[in-house]
Parts: sequence; C-alpha cells; structure tokens
Amino acid sequence: MVHAYSDDEGTLLVRLARKTVDRYVTRRERPAIPENIPAKLREKSGVFVTLNKTGRSISRLRGCIGRPYPSQPLVEATIDSAVDSATNDSRFPPVTVGELDAIVVELSVLTPPMPIKYDNPDELLRMVEVGKDGLIASQGMWRGLLLPQVPVEYGWDAKTFLEHTCMKAGLPSNQWREQGIEFMSFQAEIFGETAPRGPIVRNPRNERC
Repeated sequence: MVHAYSDDEGTLLVRLARKTVDRYVTRRERPAIPENIPAKLREKSGVFVTLNKTGRSISRLRGCIGRPYPSQPLVEATIDSAVDSATNDSRFPPVTVGELDAIVVELSVLTPPMPIKYDNPDELLRMVEVGKDGLIASQGMWRGLLLPQVPVEYGWDAKTFLEHTCMKAGLPSNQWREQGIEFMSFQAEIFGETAPRGPIVRNPRNERC
C-alpha cells in the first residue's frame, strides 16, 4: 500500500486524538483545530480512533468509533471520533479520569470503502485479503465494520474474518454465503502510541509489548 500520509502527519493526528480524549474526559471540552494543520488533513476522509487500556502485560479494547466514509474533514472527524470512542461506545462505560494514564490511542485513516463485486461466496472468499482489507457488511438495516488490523490481531483467516464481520452487523456468522448481503472493502494507514502518551509510530501493534 502506498502511504498517503507521512509519519509526521500521522503523529499530528494521534496527538490531536490524545489531546481530545484527555481534555474531553477531564473538562468536557474539545480542543480547537490547530491553525498550522496541513491542508491535506483538512480534506475529507474516513477515520477511526481506537482506545486500548493497558495493564498487567495485556491490552484490552476500551473504545473504538469512527467515520467510515469521507464525509468530514479528516481533522474534524478525528476530534469527533476521539470524543465518541471515549464516551459514546455503547459496549463500554465512558472512560474516566483515573483511566487516562493507562489508555493507548490508535488512529486508522481509511480509504473510501469500495463495493466488492463477486458472483459466488467462494469468489468472495478469495478476494478478501487479510492484513490489507477492512470490511463492511450490510444487509437491509444491518451493518457492521471491522478494521484491517482486527483479523491480524486475532489470527483469523478470510473465512473467519467474513464470519465476524457478519456478526458485527448483527447477522448470522454464515450470512456471507447468502444472497442479499453486500460487502465493501477499504484499507487503512494506522498510527498510534506504543505506550500511554508514548512515542507514536506507524503500525503500532508491531511495536507494542
């Protein structure tokens, strides 16, 4: 994958997400957009902010919300997603002030999702690239998304990835074999802290203990 964003741009976005989480959790205030933000980061893009809580040599998800489609300027979507990940993820209670020193911030900048065109389930299975693709499954009112790093972290193959994307949408795990379901794929550039408020790198899960 060709990098659309530099390491410096990724670092700026992660620092903004971290500042947003800290300020909103402690004071219920959103930071202002930096005046010197690069023009590229003002362009519309999808983005997800993931919060993991470290402790006892393990890390667990603490919040993950974003904007899958390029509907907002990237810098604004980063702030909104950071607030939502810290306070509005329905799977978890809001992050507390006492947790902030254990939170690791990760940010995924998404390419625009594109429909996967296929004729049968076996073809779909061959088209999904674990480690490269993120997936969106949709059928009627049901919709679910998994970021590209998720199947890698859990060691899933393409079939398991499809099954879990269906379940994320609230559908049966084998629904990917049925007619009427639609899949979109996207890629992501991932930046994040290697430790709470620590150095920021590209693909941080490769660096994090």
